[in-house]
Order: sequence, then structure tokens, then C-alpha cells
Amino acid sequence: MSATAACRALVENLLDAGVREAVIAPGSRSGPLAIALADADRSGALRLHVRVDERTAGFLALGLAKASRSWVPVVTTSGTASANLHPALLEARHARVRLLAVTADRPARLRGTGANQTTDQVELFSGISFGDDPPGVAALLTTADGPAHLNLELDEPLVEAGAWAPSARPTEPRGGPSVPLDGPELEMRPHAVVVAGDDCGPRARVFAEQAGLPLLAEPSSGARTGDHALITYRLLLEHAPIADQIDQVVVFGHSTLSRQVTSLLARTDVDVVVPARDLRRFPLPPGHARLVDPHVVPSTVAAPTWLDAWRTADAMASAAVDVESARHPAGAALEVARAVHDAVPPEGLLVVGSSNPIRDLDVVARPYTVGERRLVLSNRGLSGIDGTLSTAIGAALARTSSRAIAYVGDLTFLHDANALMIGPGEPRPDLTIVVASDDGGSIFATLEQGGPEFADVFERVYATPTRADIGGVCAAFGVPHRLLSATDLPAALDEVVTGIRVLEVPIPRDSRRDLAAVISAAVRVAAGP
Repeated sequence: MSATAACRALVENLLDAGVREAVIAPGSRSGPLAIALADADRSGALRLHVRVDERTAGFLALGLAKASRSWVPVVTTSGTASANLHPALLEARHARVRLLAVTADRPARLRGTGANQTTDQVELFSGISFGDDPPGVAALLTTADGPAHLNLELDEPLVEAGAWAPSARPTEPRGGPSVPLDGPELEMRPHAVVVAGDDCGPRARVFAEQAGLPLLAEPSSGARTGDHALITYRLLLEHAPIADQIDQVVVFGHSTLSRQVTSLLARTDVDVVVPARDLRRFPLPPGHARLVDPHVVPSTVAAPTWLDAWRTADAMASAAVDVESARHPAGAALEVARAVHDAVPPEGLLVVGSSNPIRDLDVVARPYTVGERRLVLSNRGLSGIDGTLSTAIGAALARTSSRAIAYVGDLTFLHDANALMIGPGEPRPDLTIVVASDDGGSIFATLEQGGPEFADVFERVYATPTRADIGGVCAAFGVPHRLLSATDLPAALDEVVTGIRVLEVPIPRDSRRDLAAVISAAVRVAAGP
């Protein structure tokens, strides 16, 4: 079979498997597949996105896959182009996202020679399901637990003329993660809490409501809704005496956002329970948790006084956070987080960077109303900042029902600035990118290395200021940019948006450690005895 015929057959198989979006980065060896995908795009069978940077292409496909919950292929040529997909594939592996890397390759006979742009691409990505049989792509996608890699050996002649147009398939809408809670009973202890980690979906909320328990839900959990979810849970775990009474934790999703939750899960006096099919996403070594049926239901309902006590402590701690952040110079960071959180409408999308923005949001974001279907995403599989803008653009392209916002720091923005390099004929989402700009990595100021004993090296090796002109970067890519204050941000976020724009909000960095200390002290007093 010729390279052209093989690639056309592959596209047909991908369409049959439910693929409706595809991403390519240009290259010669991948040429026949690029042409086949362009033909499919022209016929309306799928939508094609072209990027010149393979790393950006990988994260764009990741965002499309996360928001659509469907397989999205990203295609590269051979050699180093393929390796540039590794960061996105690692994130997809640890977040169990349906990202398909399709790497074009030279024929196997050329491996180990000095042939141009040729390396060994077989099982290039460790731990990722691998296949090299294009007709078997359906089986590869069916068995993969997360992402997959298809290595496509293509021999010359690579391209041939001739019209081809695959037929469009019906699109079956996919819902969010859903595991019905209708299984065996889980024996409950009197002072249990529910932890909702990244992408667990509403089942954590449902379980907490059934059991009458406080819900400790990360912003990207999909469960931070309803009246059981707490706002300041991580501060309460560290500073409120009530946290010492916890005797059981039921963990849903991938919970890695805070050290306080990790410390709770490591306690030897607490029964840690994970309703899941495996412990791959549990953040501690084997022995710290027991695996139970994903469909478990609580055996009993907790005494109302337990939930009431947590609600009271949360209200007092939240008030303390509001007061202290309003009068502290570094409090503008939390003001930005509140504005972004409040600007997400029903059906809206929010993509959050995995550094301070997700943590600032976590301490101020009040639970949304159940059923309003907001989608909050963050790359928490490996919690890196790379590819965040590309992920947000992909997610916004896949979810167009309402306003889309990305909320990142300046380093996260600059790290993926190539995401803004979009060709004139390419699909563009309506997306507002909010940059909390403190010229560096302020998250490190709140960690051990931010202490005074490391002051002589901190600024250079951790804070890493760049003095970059974000407005100039945006201008280079033709993206509208506006510099504004945290006070002016809510009104700007309420504007109607066409295309991509950037709102940059300068915030101080030098007093972030002090802000954290002040808030901790205030919460300790507010939620104490």
C-alpha cells in the first residue's frame, strides 16, 4: 500500500474511532498524513489545527482532548520533532487524557544508519501505549489507559495527487467523568472528610452529600460545587484544631495541590480510602491507602454537628483571608483570583496555571452552584507550567458554549508564548488570558527556599525575574494586550471578547511570603479554640 493510501485509511479509522479534531506540525515525512487530514478538514469530517512548534502542538491537542473528552491526534514528522511531544504526553499519561501521538518515521531498514532525520522512535515514550500498525489503531485506542503513540513508517513516494474526501461521521456528545455511586457500602467513621482531587468529577460531591461530610475540593476537581465544599480547607487542615479529629478520608481524583492534604493522607491514625480502579493517581506510596470499589456508597450519615463545625470554621477563616488580603500589599494576587473566579459564567471555561494562580484560587474560590456546568481545568497530571497557554487555547476551541478564561502567572505565560503564534487561516477561540504579573516565580517565596537564610541566592535561582515586556510579546503575535489594575479587572472580564486577548495585572512579589504568614496567623486565631 502506498504512503498516501495508508494515511487515508488511517484517517478513516480515526474518524470511526470518534476523532473530530486533529493537530499537525508541518514536516516532509508526515506529508501524506497532513494532506489526508487537510482533505478531511475540507470535507467537514474533522477540524484541523496547524502549529509550527511541535511542543505547542502537543499541548494544544491536550487541551482539545481534555475539554472534549475525546481522542485527539497530534502529528509530527520524524526525528527531534517527535521528541517534542514528550512533555504533553507525560502530562496526558499522569492525567489519563486521550492524546494520540502520531509520529511519522522512516522505514525500519534505515534505523541505525546515518539516514537523514532518522532515529529509533519505537516505544519512544516510556509508559505510553505503543503501536506501529495503522490498521490496528482502533485496538490501540481501545486498550490505552490514557495517551497512546502510533509510529507510522512511511516510504517514498510520500505524496501523490488525486482527490479524496472522507465522509463525516455523526458526533456523539461525551459527558464528564461519571461513576454512579450504587455499589457496596463503605463503613464510615464518625469524623470523615472527602477529598476531591483533579478531574474527579461530581462523584466526590455526591458522596459527601450522601454521607453528610465536609468536602475538600481542589478548583480543578469538578466537584467544588454545592454547600458541602469548603473554601479554606487547606488552611484549616494546618491551623484549625478540628482537623486533628479527622479519622477517615475518602479520596477521589488526583490530589496533589497542597502539602496540607498530602500530610493528612500520610497520617497513620487516619483510614484513607480510595474508591477507584487502581492507586495510580494516589500521591503516596503503597500502604498509605486502601483501594475500594469505585461505586461505593456511605454506610451511614455523619452527625450534623461535624459538618456544621467545619462550615463555621471555614466561614471564619474565609473572613480572615478577606480582611488580611484587602489590607496587605501582596493581597492584589488574591483579588485577581477572586475576579477571575467570579467572571466564569454558567457553561464557562477556566484554565488555570499550575503555580500560584491555582493556589490563590484554591484559597478564595467560593463553590459554584450545582448544575451550572462550569469547567475548570489545570494541568495537574505532573503540575508543570509548560504548555498552559496551548492547553487553554485547545480547551477553548473545544468548548465554545460560553466565556473562556485562562489565568496564569508571567513565567507560565512566557514559557508558552509560542502558543500565540497562530496562522491567519487557523481556528481561533474567543479567549481572555489573565496574567498575574509579578516578574518571577513567587511561589518559591512561600516554600523553604524563600526563607531569609537563602536570600543571597533566591532572586537569581528561584525568583528568576525576566523583565520581559509581555505587551511587546503580544504585539509580535498580533494579540491585543492591556495593562490594568486588579481593581479594574472585573469590568474588563465582563466585556464581550472576539478572538484571543491578554489582560496583564501587575502584582507585587517581594511580600508574598509575608502575606502567607499573616493569613496563616489570622486563620489560626479565627478558627482556633
